[in-house]
This record gives sequence, C-alpha cells and structure tokens, in this order.
Amino acid sequence: MLRGFFILLSKVPWAQRVITRWGVARRAARRFVAGDTIADALQAALALNQAGMQVSLDPLGENTTHAEGAEAAAQEILTLLDSLHAHELRANVSIKLSQLGLALDENLCRQLLGKILARAGERGVFIRIDMEDASLTERTLEMFHWARQQSEGVGVVIQAYLYRSEADLMRLREVQGKVRLCKGAYREGADVAFPQKSAVNRNYDHLVKVLLESARAAGTPLLSADGRTPPLAAVATHDPARIAFAEAEMARQGLPKGSVEFQMLYGIRRDLQETLVRQGHAVRVYVPYGTHWYPYFMRRLAERPENVRFFLSNLFRK
Repeated sequence: MLRGFFILLSKVPWAQRVITRWGVARRAARRFVAGDTIADALQAALALNQAGMQVSLDPLGENTTHAEGAEAAAQEILTLLDSLHAHELRANVSIKLSQLGLALDENLCRQLLGKILARAGERGVFIRIDMEDASLTERTLEMFHWARQQSEGVGVVIQAYLYRSEADLMRLREVQGKVRLCKGAYREGADVAFPQKSAVNRNYDHLVKVLLESARAAGTPLLSADGRTPPLAAVATHDPARIAFAEAEMARQGLPKGSVEFQMLYGIRRDLQETLVRQGHAVRVYVPYGTHWYPYFMRRLAERPENVRFFLSNLFRK
C-alpha cells in the first residue's frame, strides 16, 4: 500500500506543486539526486570514479508534453556528452525516451535520439535507454532496436516484474543488446506484472541466469578500460540475495569479474557498492541530476521503507 501511495503521488500534478515547494523535500531528495546542474553531476561522478566505480549520468525528466520541451531535453543531453568528453570521466549517459517526446511524436523522438547517438559516437560515450512504465515498453524496445541499427554504443533496460521480460531478453539476445536488468519501479496492474515481491524476486533470478547465458554465448566482453562501454550484462539491484545469486551464477557459468556489471543508485547502499568494488567486481552507480527530481524522488521513497524513514526524519530538522 505504501509503495502504491508514493508511486501515485509521483504522477499527481497538485502533489508535485505542493511537495516541491517544501525545502525539506528538496534537502531529502539531495540524498538521491546529485544536484541541479551538469557541474553537480560531474562532481559526483568524479568522486565515484575516485572510489573505483563507474557512473551512468541521468539528466532527469520524463513525459514531455510539447516539442519544445523534448528539444530542450535533447540539447541538455548533447551538452552533457560534450562535458563528459572534456572531463574524461568513466561515465555513460542514461536517457528516458518520454523525455524526448516518445508519447508525443515518435518521429520527433527518433530524430532527437539520432542526434544524441551521433554525438555520443563522436564523444565515445555509451547511451543507456531507460525503461519506463508498461504503457511505453513496446515502443521503447522498438526504438531501441532502431537505435541499435544506428549504433553499437547503445543499450536498454529490462524490468523483471513484467511477464513479457523473458521474451524481450530472448529477442535482445539476437542483436547482442546490452541489457541492464532491474526489478521495476512503476505501479503496474496484475495483468502485466507480477503482483507479489517474492514472484518478482524469483523471476529476477531466472532472468539473471538467462542474461548471463547470453553474455557467455557472446564471448563475455569485459568492461572497457575507460569504463564508458559496459559489458553485455548489467545486474541492477540493491538486494543482497539477488546479488549473491548473480555471483553464484557467474561462478557456475565461468564468467570472470568485469564481464558482468553490478549497478546501483546514487545515495543507496554505498556500503554494498564499496564491498563489491573491493571484491573486484565492476560497479556502476546511476547518478541523476536536474530540477525535475520530483517523480524520481517519489519512486525512491516507494522502493524502500528505509528511504521513507530518512525523509520523515528530515521533516523535523531545521
């Protein structure tokens, strides 16, 4: 119920108007969001690189409702790509297609994505296409398959709570698509997604096995030396049991460390991130930034009771 409540709040305009006015909400969001600007994001990325971790920078924004907003979002991403090239950070970029107008005008979205892929190719930066709610899953995958024909430097996200995800993984295997596997952070109906957490966990482990088998069959390409190009398989979770399963599956399949990337979110389980680095694993931290932090922040509160306690504790601080 609590998870559903916060996900609902993430989509309610009046709640966004009210909560974003609270200074305490902005302060609490800074645990999960690096800041408002590219400079803030680069500073966070540098600190993580120095701690032995790779980074995926995410310029926040989603569900653009007009072409001007989509074009402005694309320009922000192009500027970020130039900045990453100039600073030589071990980082790639994550984008949401609804930010580029996918639900508004698919031709516009394709045009803007093409510009981003071209600039990313020039700058040597990998692009990860994030997955959004189930209403956009098919269109996102169709756009990814188009993007994969334009560039090898692009990957996508698959969400384990969707029933369709195994079939999607098998289709991605055919084009050696680079996949970030996560559980999923949106509110979906039982007609499209597993309703119980235990079922999501079981499917996540099953999909990890499928994903790693695909990586092994492709010859287990490792994380690039500059940290910008990830291997085929990225296991995105903060759940120690899921991580332990992935480690055991790597050992069973004979996959070396560095052929699978563990990915986690900025501000969550830094201790676990550091442990995996010490063990010799490739770790990438997803670092969001920007002024459109509200929906992302609400989804982080929905995911973990610890995040809600952190937020509530800040309500009473001056």
